[in-house]
Amino acid sequence: MAPFGLLFSGLLKKSLSLFSDASSLIRVVNVIPAVKSFTTSAGAPPKRPLNGYMRFVKQQQPLVVREYPDVKAVDVIRKIAHQWRTLTADQKQPFQQLSVVAREQFKVDMQRYQSQLTPAQAAALKQERRRRLAKRKAIRRKRELNSLGKPKRPRSSFNIFMAEHFEESKGTTTQGKMKMLREDWTKLSTSQQQVYVQLAEDDKVRYKNEMKSWEEHMMDIGREDLIRRKETHKDKTATKGGKQKSKVKVVKTKSVGATTARSGKKA
Repeated sequence: MAPFGLLFSGLLKKSLSLFSDASSLIRVVNVIPAVKSFTTSAGAPPKRPLNGYMRFVKQQQPLVVREYPDVKAVDVIRKIAHQWRTLTADQKQPFQQLSVVAREQFKVDMQRYQSQLTPAQAAALKQERRRRLAKRKAIRRKRELNSLGKPKRPRSSFNIFMAEHFEESKGTTTQGKMKMLREDWTKLSTSQQQVYVQLAEDDKVRYKNEMKSWEEHMMDIGREDLIRRKETHKDKTATKGGKQKSKVKVVKTKSVGATTARSGKKA
């Protein structure tokens, strides 16, 4: 069988639109490697299989890189993503079908792997899974907030100083530059640091105003879930006052009881 690159090189030179006819689709089916069993090695859990799109990316990436060696990695992925979007459902089907088969094999391998774990190992695996899910959720949340234009948090005085002098700072690495900047910061006089302290205060005002406008916009579009929950000073005072009153009542009760007891003794 001819190498995969030779089969597609002619199509890639003309354009990045693949699978323009039925013969191309047949060749794709023939050259896609068989699904491998995701069995464990050295006690490691089986790896989750790629979906149909990622299988297509993995297959096409070396071809596109070979054809466009000067293109950045992110642009290579964009080209491949465009190719995927132009495919018909029938052209995507081989990749998606292999993904379905791989998922079924993954379930079998995972069950086999979990049956070999001790209770402690199973608990550790469950905790690690929760940690990964929480991390993914946090990343998705951050991306959503960025897409909705949430204002950036205010910077500290040192962060403003660091951003201003980072390029001119000594040091060949980022860590080295930051170390030198921390030393330079400590050498500044109080009056020199005060300049950046004031800039930080101004940035807090900027953040407060931008957040007010942003949260009002979130209310308008029905995203109240993104608005910060605020506990007013009045509520806090009322809560504290309630606790103090309850304590006073307890003290008074004890005092009345003690007075009654003393009166009884005298009688």
